[in-house]
Amino acid sequence: MAAVPDKIQTWQMVQPYSKNKETGEKTKGRIERTEIPVPELGPGDVLVEVAGCGVCHTDLGYFYDGVPTVSKPPLTLGHEISGTVVAGDDAWIGKEVLIPAVMPCRKCYLCKTRRGNRCLDQKMPGNSIGIYGGFSSHIPVPSIDLCEVKNRGDMPLENLSVVADAGTTPFQAAKRAQLDVGDNVIVIGVGGVGQYMVQTAKALGAGCVIAIDINQDRLDKMLNYGADFAVNSMGKSTKDVAGEVKGIRKKLGLPGFGWKIFEISGTRPGQETALALLSFTGKLMVVGFGMQKVEYSISRLMAFDAELIGTWGCLPEYYPQVLSMVLSGKIDINPFVQTRPMSTIVEAFEEAHSQSPDQRIVLVPDF
Repeated sequence: MAAVPDKIQTWQMVQPYSKNKETGEKTKGRIERTEIPVPELGPGDVLVEVAGCGVCHTDLGYFYDGVPTVSKPPLTLGHEISGTVVAGDDAWIGKEVLIPAVMPCRKCYLCKTRRGNRCLDQKMPGNSIGIYGGFSSHIPVPSIDLCEVKNRGDMPLENLSVVADAGTTPFQAAKRAQLDVGDNVIVIGVGGVGQYMVQTAKALGAGCVIAIDINQDRLDKMLNYGADFAVNSMGKSTKDVAGEVKGIRKKLGLPGFGWKIFEISGTRPGQETALALLSFTGKLMVVGFGMQKVEYSISRLMAFDAELIGTWGCLPEYYPQVLSMVLSGKIDINPFVQTRPMSTIVEAFEEAHSQSPDQRIVLVPDF
């Protein structure tokens, strides 16, 4: 059993990037190594020794793009976390766990009606759980929503950290879309989350799965991991992309109605493509986040009897099912994960911000 530390070693976002509204001058953000106190654990709380923490697009948004955090800097980012419980609730000590990226209050109306993934009083590591986040040696969290990792075989515990957002967010999106066996699916953006959306859709019994992206290497890879067809949208109009999708439909004799579309890219071109593809009785799930605005005639939703739905995070109660799908091989994470020492966090952020990596970066504590 690992020793309980006196202090938590951590990499804190001391200051995010900022822009002067008058001059347009940008101030560089700062992430620094420091120590923070181990808080007194309340009833039901635990202290988790971090095995790995994934670098998510959301973290980059907080640091580079002015997306506000609930807890103000300085704070530690990071919400894709796996680790081992070393203190607190006796029933959990010594167990390997995933920490849900969003932890509901379990008391409000939304929680009581199974919408707790968007609980307005939820806690999120690296955002709204005080100063604590996953880019640390340890993190204190409530134990109620922990997902125990059992029988992981030779799967590295640190690799499983990506399940705690990138792997579970697609499952929640599939649930919100009421994805059923035989449903036809389009996934737009097959990067950090989209690559698991493709695999999740196929694992849940989707019929035809079409992947759309601007990166041909990613598309070629997804043809081995659940995608039946791949469409490269680089430099193409939404009309051209829609034409290619229509060609696939006609080739297979598939209907033009009822498609489930998952927009993961969070980009304006990706969102415009998704809206152009939405047709009769279809559902468009908005999974990716971006700050841009997109113009759309919402009367088309009425004419198509279609649905445009946002989806956020994942209910903690779905985590065991997703973890089971990963450990059984129905969803393969290892080809999409790379690990690096946590001391490279500044370089890792810069790299991921300049070009979203094909393999999710997981930072492993090396304090």
